[in-house]
Amino acid sequence: MPIAVDIDVMLARRKMTVGELADRVGITPANLAVLKNGRAKAVRFATLAALCEVLDCQPGDLLRWEAAEAEEAGEAEGAADV
Repeated sequence: MPIAVDIDVMLARRKMTVGELADRVGITPANLAVLKNGRAKAVRFATLAALCEVLDCQPGDLLRWEAAEAEEAGEAEGAADV
C-alpha cells in the first residue's frame, strides 16, 4: 500500500506502549495493530484525531505516501492484466 503508517515512530518518541495508546484512544489493541502494521483499508477521522491528540502530533506525523511502492504496485498490477 502506498500509504505508510508511522505509529511505531511516534510511540517510541513518546515512550508509550501499544496497549497504553489503545486504552487512551479508545480502540482495541488488535485494531491498533492492524492500523500500525499497515493492514487497515481505512481509518476514521475521529480515530485519527484521537491518535493525534494522545500522541501530540499532526496526521502527517502518522501517515505518509510512498511513491515508489505506488509505482511498483501499479507495474505489478499491469503485468497481471496482460
